[in-house]
Amino acid sequence: MLTLDGLRELVAAGEVDTVLVAITDMQGRLQGKRCAAEYFLNEVVPHATEACNYLLAVDVEMNTVGGYEVSSWDRGYGDFVLRPDFATLRRIPWQEGTALVLADVEWVGGGEVPVSPRQILRRQLDRLAAHGLTAFAGTELEFIVFDDTYEQAWNRGYRGLTPANQYNVDYSMLGTARLEPLLRRIRNEMTGAGMYVESAKGECNPGQQEIAFRYADAMTTCDNHSVYKSGAKEIAAQEGRSLTFMAKYDEREGNSCHIHLSVRSVGGEAVLAGDGPGGFSPLMEHFLAGQLACLREFTYFLAPNVNSYKRFVPGSFAPTAAAWGIDNRTCALRVVGHGESLRMENRVPGGDVNPYLAVAALIASGLHGIEHELTLEPEFTGNAYTSGKPTVPTTLHEAAALLKGSERAREAFGEDVVKHYLNAARVELAAFGAAVTDWERVRGFERL
Repeated sequence: MLTLDGLRELVAAGEVDTVLVAITDMQGRLQGKRCAAEYFLNEVVPHATEACNYLLAVDVEMNTVGGYEVSSWDRGYGDFVLRPDFATLRRIPWQEGTALVLADVEWVGGGEVPVSPRQILRRQLDRLAAHGLTAFAGTELEFIVFDDTYEQAWNRGYRGLTPANQYNVDYSMLGTARLEPLLRRIRNEMTGAGMYVESAKGECNPGQQEIAFRYADAMTTCDNHSVYKSGAKEIAAQEGRSLTFMAKYDEREGNSCHIHLSVRSVGGEAVLAGDGPGGFSPLMEHFLAGQLACLREFTYFLAPNVNSYKRFVPGSFAPTAAAWGIDNRTCALRVVGHGESLRMENRVPGGDVNPYLAVAALIASGLHGIEHELTLEPEFTGNAYTSGKPTVPTTLHEAAALLKGSERAREAFGEDVVKHYLNAARVELAAFGAAVTDWERVRGFERL
């Protein structure tokens, strides 16, 4: 990580000539500007910079779409302010002479933009702080590597690609060795970007891998998640390969993003462990009960795309049951660790998740349980896939309907946020409904 003084020294020495100023958009992508370093120091540092406010009102294809109050043709698609958070300033080793800073979004006339993902998370962290608590999180992103470049993949319609491994390499040292030049670059260069890398391992789907990072405070984890996801793609492209984080690339195992979450007192004391069943404190019981109570209504923030819901297949290690268990990977909520390391793992999100929205939803769920002192149901043991428990939503349409009817969501996030992201769901569903898929062509071209 860099200080501003450290950046000035690197610029003066000619080691840095470009500074990226970026926000994370609704889809979890970095968007922003590549600024000349001198301009950044002279103008952006004291005054911030601006960008078109449609960055929080477009679809995946960057199409302008209706239904958003914050940005539209009627409002003229004006600018908002990108205010750098200098605590996020860092070198980007995979781009020569480059640093990056993440920004918060403000209106030109002043005031926060409440629908910005980073601001949504900050609001939940502020609510948690009012209870004397702070959140720590870790995200476990899986991805699939292909030997094809991104350009080749595009030209082939993302069909018939060659995975970097030809078979299941879960925990295989041989399997990861086949990709080690790429994996090593990602690990080492993320370390150079200020992250604490723990390990890399193979996964089940051919070419599928996971690189794990040490947990940090919730905001830092989400910032690092966004930088890592973008950087891994850039490094893969430089190596003549491509990789995808999409939740379900094919009919085999999808890409998950399990989120580990714990809370501590603002003084750093562990508060989840106690003398209750499972070694839980009353706070942990309330916190976990809140997760169960809100899970279905908040699933949209964990699974925001049509493709997200295709992961939820029984027996696939992706969850279907809204249940909790101790070290039980068949449950949507898995409790792991003990004592100071006691934490919850939410197994619902896929690799396409926006980390800020997901972690904000998990914190809001825990706060609901704490504020209402909810009673935790008994632990589920056994195979949750066949439990008969309520299930996570099976489609984006169902998740959006649950969010629309959720008073808990409105209490936690506000009407403006709920309305904004319900419109994002509507846009995604409309785009999918209008698409003609390969599945339809194969079934119908000749035989129907």
